[in-house]
Amino acid sequence: MAEPHPIKVLLVDDQPMVGETVRRMLADEPLVEFRYCPDPANAIDTANAFKPTVILQDLVMPDIDGLQLVKYFRANSGTREVPLVVLSSKEEPVVKAKAFALGANDYMVKLPDRLEVLARVRYHSRGYVALLERNEAYRELAATQREMAAELSRAARYVQSLLPPPLSSGPVQIAWKFVPSTQLAGDMFGYRWIDKEHLALYLLDVSGHGVGSALLAVSAGNVLSANSIPGADPRDPGAVVTKLNDMFQMDRQDGKYFTIWYGVYHAANRTLAYCNAGHPPALLLSGGTLHSLEAEAPAVGMMPEMPYDTKSVPVSPDARLLVFSDGIMEIEQTGGEMWPWADFLALISSELAREGDLIGRHLEYVRELGGREVLADDFSMMDVRF
Repeated sequence: MAEPHPIKVLLVDDQPMVGETVRRMLADEPLVEFRYCPDPANAIDTANAFKPTVILQDLVMPDIDGLQLVKYFRANSGTREVPLVVLSSKEEPVVKAKAFALGANDYMVKLPDRLEVLARVRYHSRGYVALLERNEAYRELAATQREMAAELSRAARYVQSLLPPPLSSGPVQIAWKFVPSTQLAGDMFGYRWIDKEHLALYLLDVSGHGVGSALLAVSAGNVLSANSIPGADPRDPGAVVTKLNDMFQMDRQDGKYFTIWYGVYHAANRTLAYCNAGHPPALLLSGGTLHSLEAEAPAVGMMPEMPYDTKSVPVSPDARLLVFSDGIMEIEQTGGEMWPWADFLALISSELAREGDLIGRHLEYVRELGGREVLADDFSMMDVRF
């Protein structure tokens, strides 16, 4: 248990007799510290040094108006929120109303019974101490959030460092963009030439957000990039995903699973073999037709001993493939409704007919659509030109 916060009472009153009376009222009370300030000109400095939990202040003093001192206390950063109880020799509704309007918390006709003074001192101090503790908790929470944000930022930079460089020459050219969300989701993608004729490319998305999801994404990505899947021909997408499902069952991954689109382009016969495990369909523009390479199998890790099939589509000269995560199309619009899939397809179809940076234009569009610079989910997209 934390030690109880001491009650610290500051009395500002020019009459020493009042100061001694209040001191005696509080003398036998444990955890109560008392400070008397007879000169109102020193009241602010005394309060800043003493740090009271409640201030008792007379309204009638020489050289300074008591209501003006109330304003000074409320203008001073060290006493702005400290409970302030004004003391008056008589009940005056107009003066009382002015005192409350200037920021006083309570009003007493001096001097009341000892029990009443103690009750008011304890009541106001308890509320102020609770405010201090709440503010401290908020500061600690903010510090923790800053630390977590820094960790997520470092994790995002690490994920980005693992992504392959764009391919700008050769029979296949690949441009991409990865923009992490505020919480960092579990997107990972990559590509590599298995041999002179086969190019493997994939994009996966782990369930959930945070460092745990990113770690699983990195682990699966490392397995794929190192071609360290025993018993699976990397040129057979279904076999690769089947082995991934055996390796990354969710009961061994803290309940996490991932979707993946894995494809292999065979340059000699211009075909694209692929397997889609619960992932948004890749879009292939081939022969003037936009093909949706759909998912017909559950995400990796959800069902043990699940066989995954390989599908194949022809790839015409100058074909184009878009592989992406759901962060580019599952957008909550500013009105609260989700962006329809049909509208997404219509936009992509029009963008494919334009020259220039399709991915960059799409990123700006979804930022505007959702009304936020930093998206709620990772934005990952590959633009592959054959």
